[in-house]
Amino acid sequence: MQNQWAEISENLKKTLDSGVFKVWIAPSRPEVREGVVCLFPPNAFVAEWLKNRVLTSLREAAAPVLGCAPEAVDVRIEIVGEAPPAKCVLTAGADKACGQPAIARQGCLPLTMPTCAMAVPWRYSFADFVVGTSNGVAVAAAQDVCRKGGSVRTLFVNSASGLGKTHLVHAVGRSITEKGAGVRVGYLTAEEFATRFVCALRGHTVETFKEDLQDLDVLLLEDVHFFQGKEKMQDMALTIVKNLQARGGRVIFTSSFSPREMGQVDSQLVSHFCSGILTGMERPSPDMRRIILQNKAKSFQVLLPEPVCDLLVEHLRTDVRQMESCLNSLIFKARLLNSGISTDMALEVLAQYVGVEKKADISALVRFVCDSYGLSEKYLCSRSRRQECVTGRNTVYYLARKHTDLSLEEIGAVFNRRHSTVIKGITAVEREMSRESTLGRQIAGTVRLIERNAGLSAAKN
Repeated sequence: MQNQWAEISENLKKTLDSGVFKVWIAPSRPEVREGVVCLFPPNAFVAEWLKNRVLTSLREAAAPVLGCAPEAVDVRIEIVGEAPPAKCVLTAGADKACGQPAIARQGCLPLTMPTCAMAVPWRYSFADFVVGTSNGVAVAAAQDVCRKGGSVRTLFVNSASGLGKTHLVHAVGRSITEKGAGVRVGYLTAEEFATRFVCALRGHTVETFKEDLQDLDVLLLEDVHFFQGKEKMQDMALTIVKNLQARGGRVIFTSSFSPREMGQVDSQLVSHFCSGILTGMERPSPDMRRIILQNKAKSFQVLLPEPVCDLLVEHLRTDVRQMESCLNSLIFKARLLNSGISTDMALEVLAQYVGVEKKADISALVRFVCDSYGLSEKYLCSRSRRQECVTGRNTVYYLARKHTDLSLEEIGAVFNRRHSTVIKGITAVEREMSRESTLGRQIAGTVRLIERNAGLSAAKN
């Protein structure tokens, strides 16, 4: 049953927005028995929403797993019974079991946690984290957070996308929860924090929302640059962090930007970001890249030939996510062709990821983006707020941050924008691509095309 639901879940994640899955599907307990897919939501509100909006998606996701047509899939959404109110770790996107199931509070979204039966293991651990000079300080500080009586109470980790921030945070969550010492751990992205806060405002449950977070022992808060320009969110985050720290709680923040680059975040909140250990994670060294690739290959029970490994290490220089994606594609192609992994095959796959390594010129990036989106350079550099124009500018910001050594201020100056606008634009691009929304897929495809046409390494950050 669990294997079948795991496959169905993966299919659902490909068709549903990631936020929809996390907020509406994840809190429900699943069962797959005798070809019937059952979901047991935490309350009638969630059940009604699921029945009205995702039955078709559920049938389509389950059909290939159960080996039948979508219309033949029997999907049942049932309420087992309402649980009494219970204090529970407020966790989103991660996996902390609690003593009792929590129920949804009044609001626009089900602010619920999976019950103990639905607790899913944290996705990553320290055991599979490759440590080197580029990330050693961050890992050591994170491990200290896990220790009872550790000296690190606040940790801020910043890095480019794909260098292991989420891996590190999940490793902390897993390490603490596996010790089983009754430590209350909460995990949220800043966007999830904002969503829950808005729901609490609408449902008049702000005090409960605040108490749930500030009563934690450890708060793991990712992508805090999302708070840029959102004053009420910042005020609430500051209140929670101050109270949590005053109680002796521990906090880990992650961001794609350093605190000093976040000009539209309240100075008091920035001060709390910087009140402990502040460190970054850099691009992995060749030795680290080799270990990452070898470990990933072993997880697929594949022996990676040394010449192929050398080739990948040479060309995939920066982004761990791109390294793993390239290796996955290579292994998939080898299995599809029922052949061994060769250097020729590796070169064919690499061509989809990297080109000749060279520095990008921002004026060239502007031309490529204009050509890709069908915009004029004059229009792109105007004050227009039309979606196609904003998307084009944000794509330039993202590519310039990734492929040039220009500062945020210098990138913004090309469009007569402040560096905070550049941060907001890059954040928007990263969010849409990570969600794999329709816009996100369009941007990702455009980015890959531009990188290929410009001869830029897709893995460069």
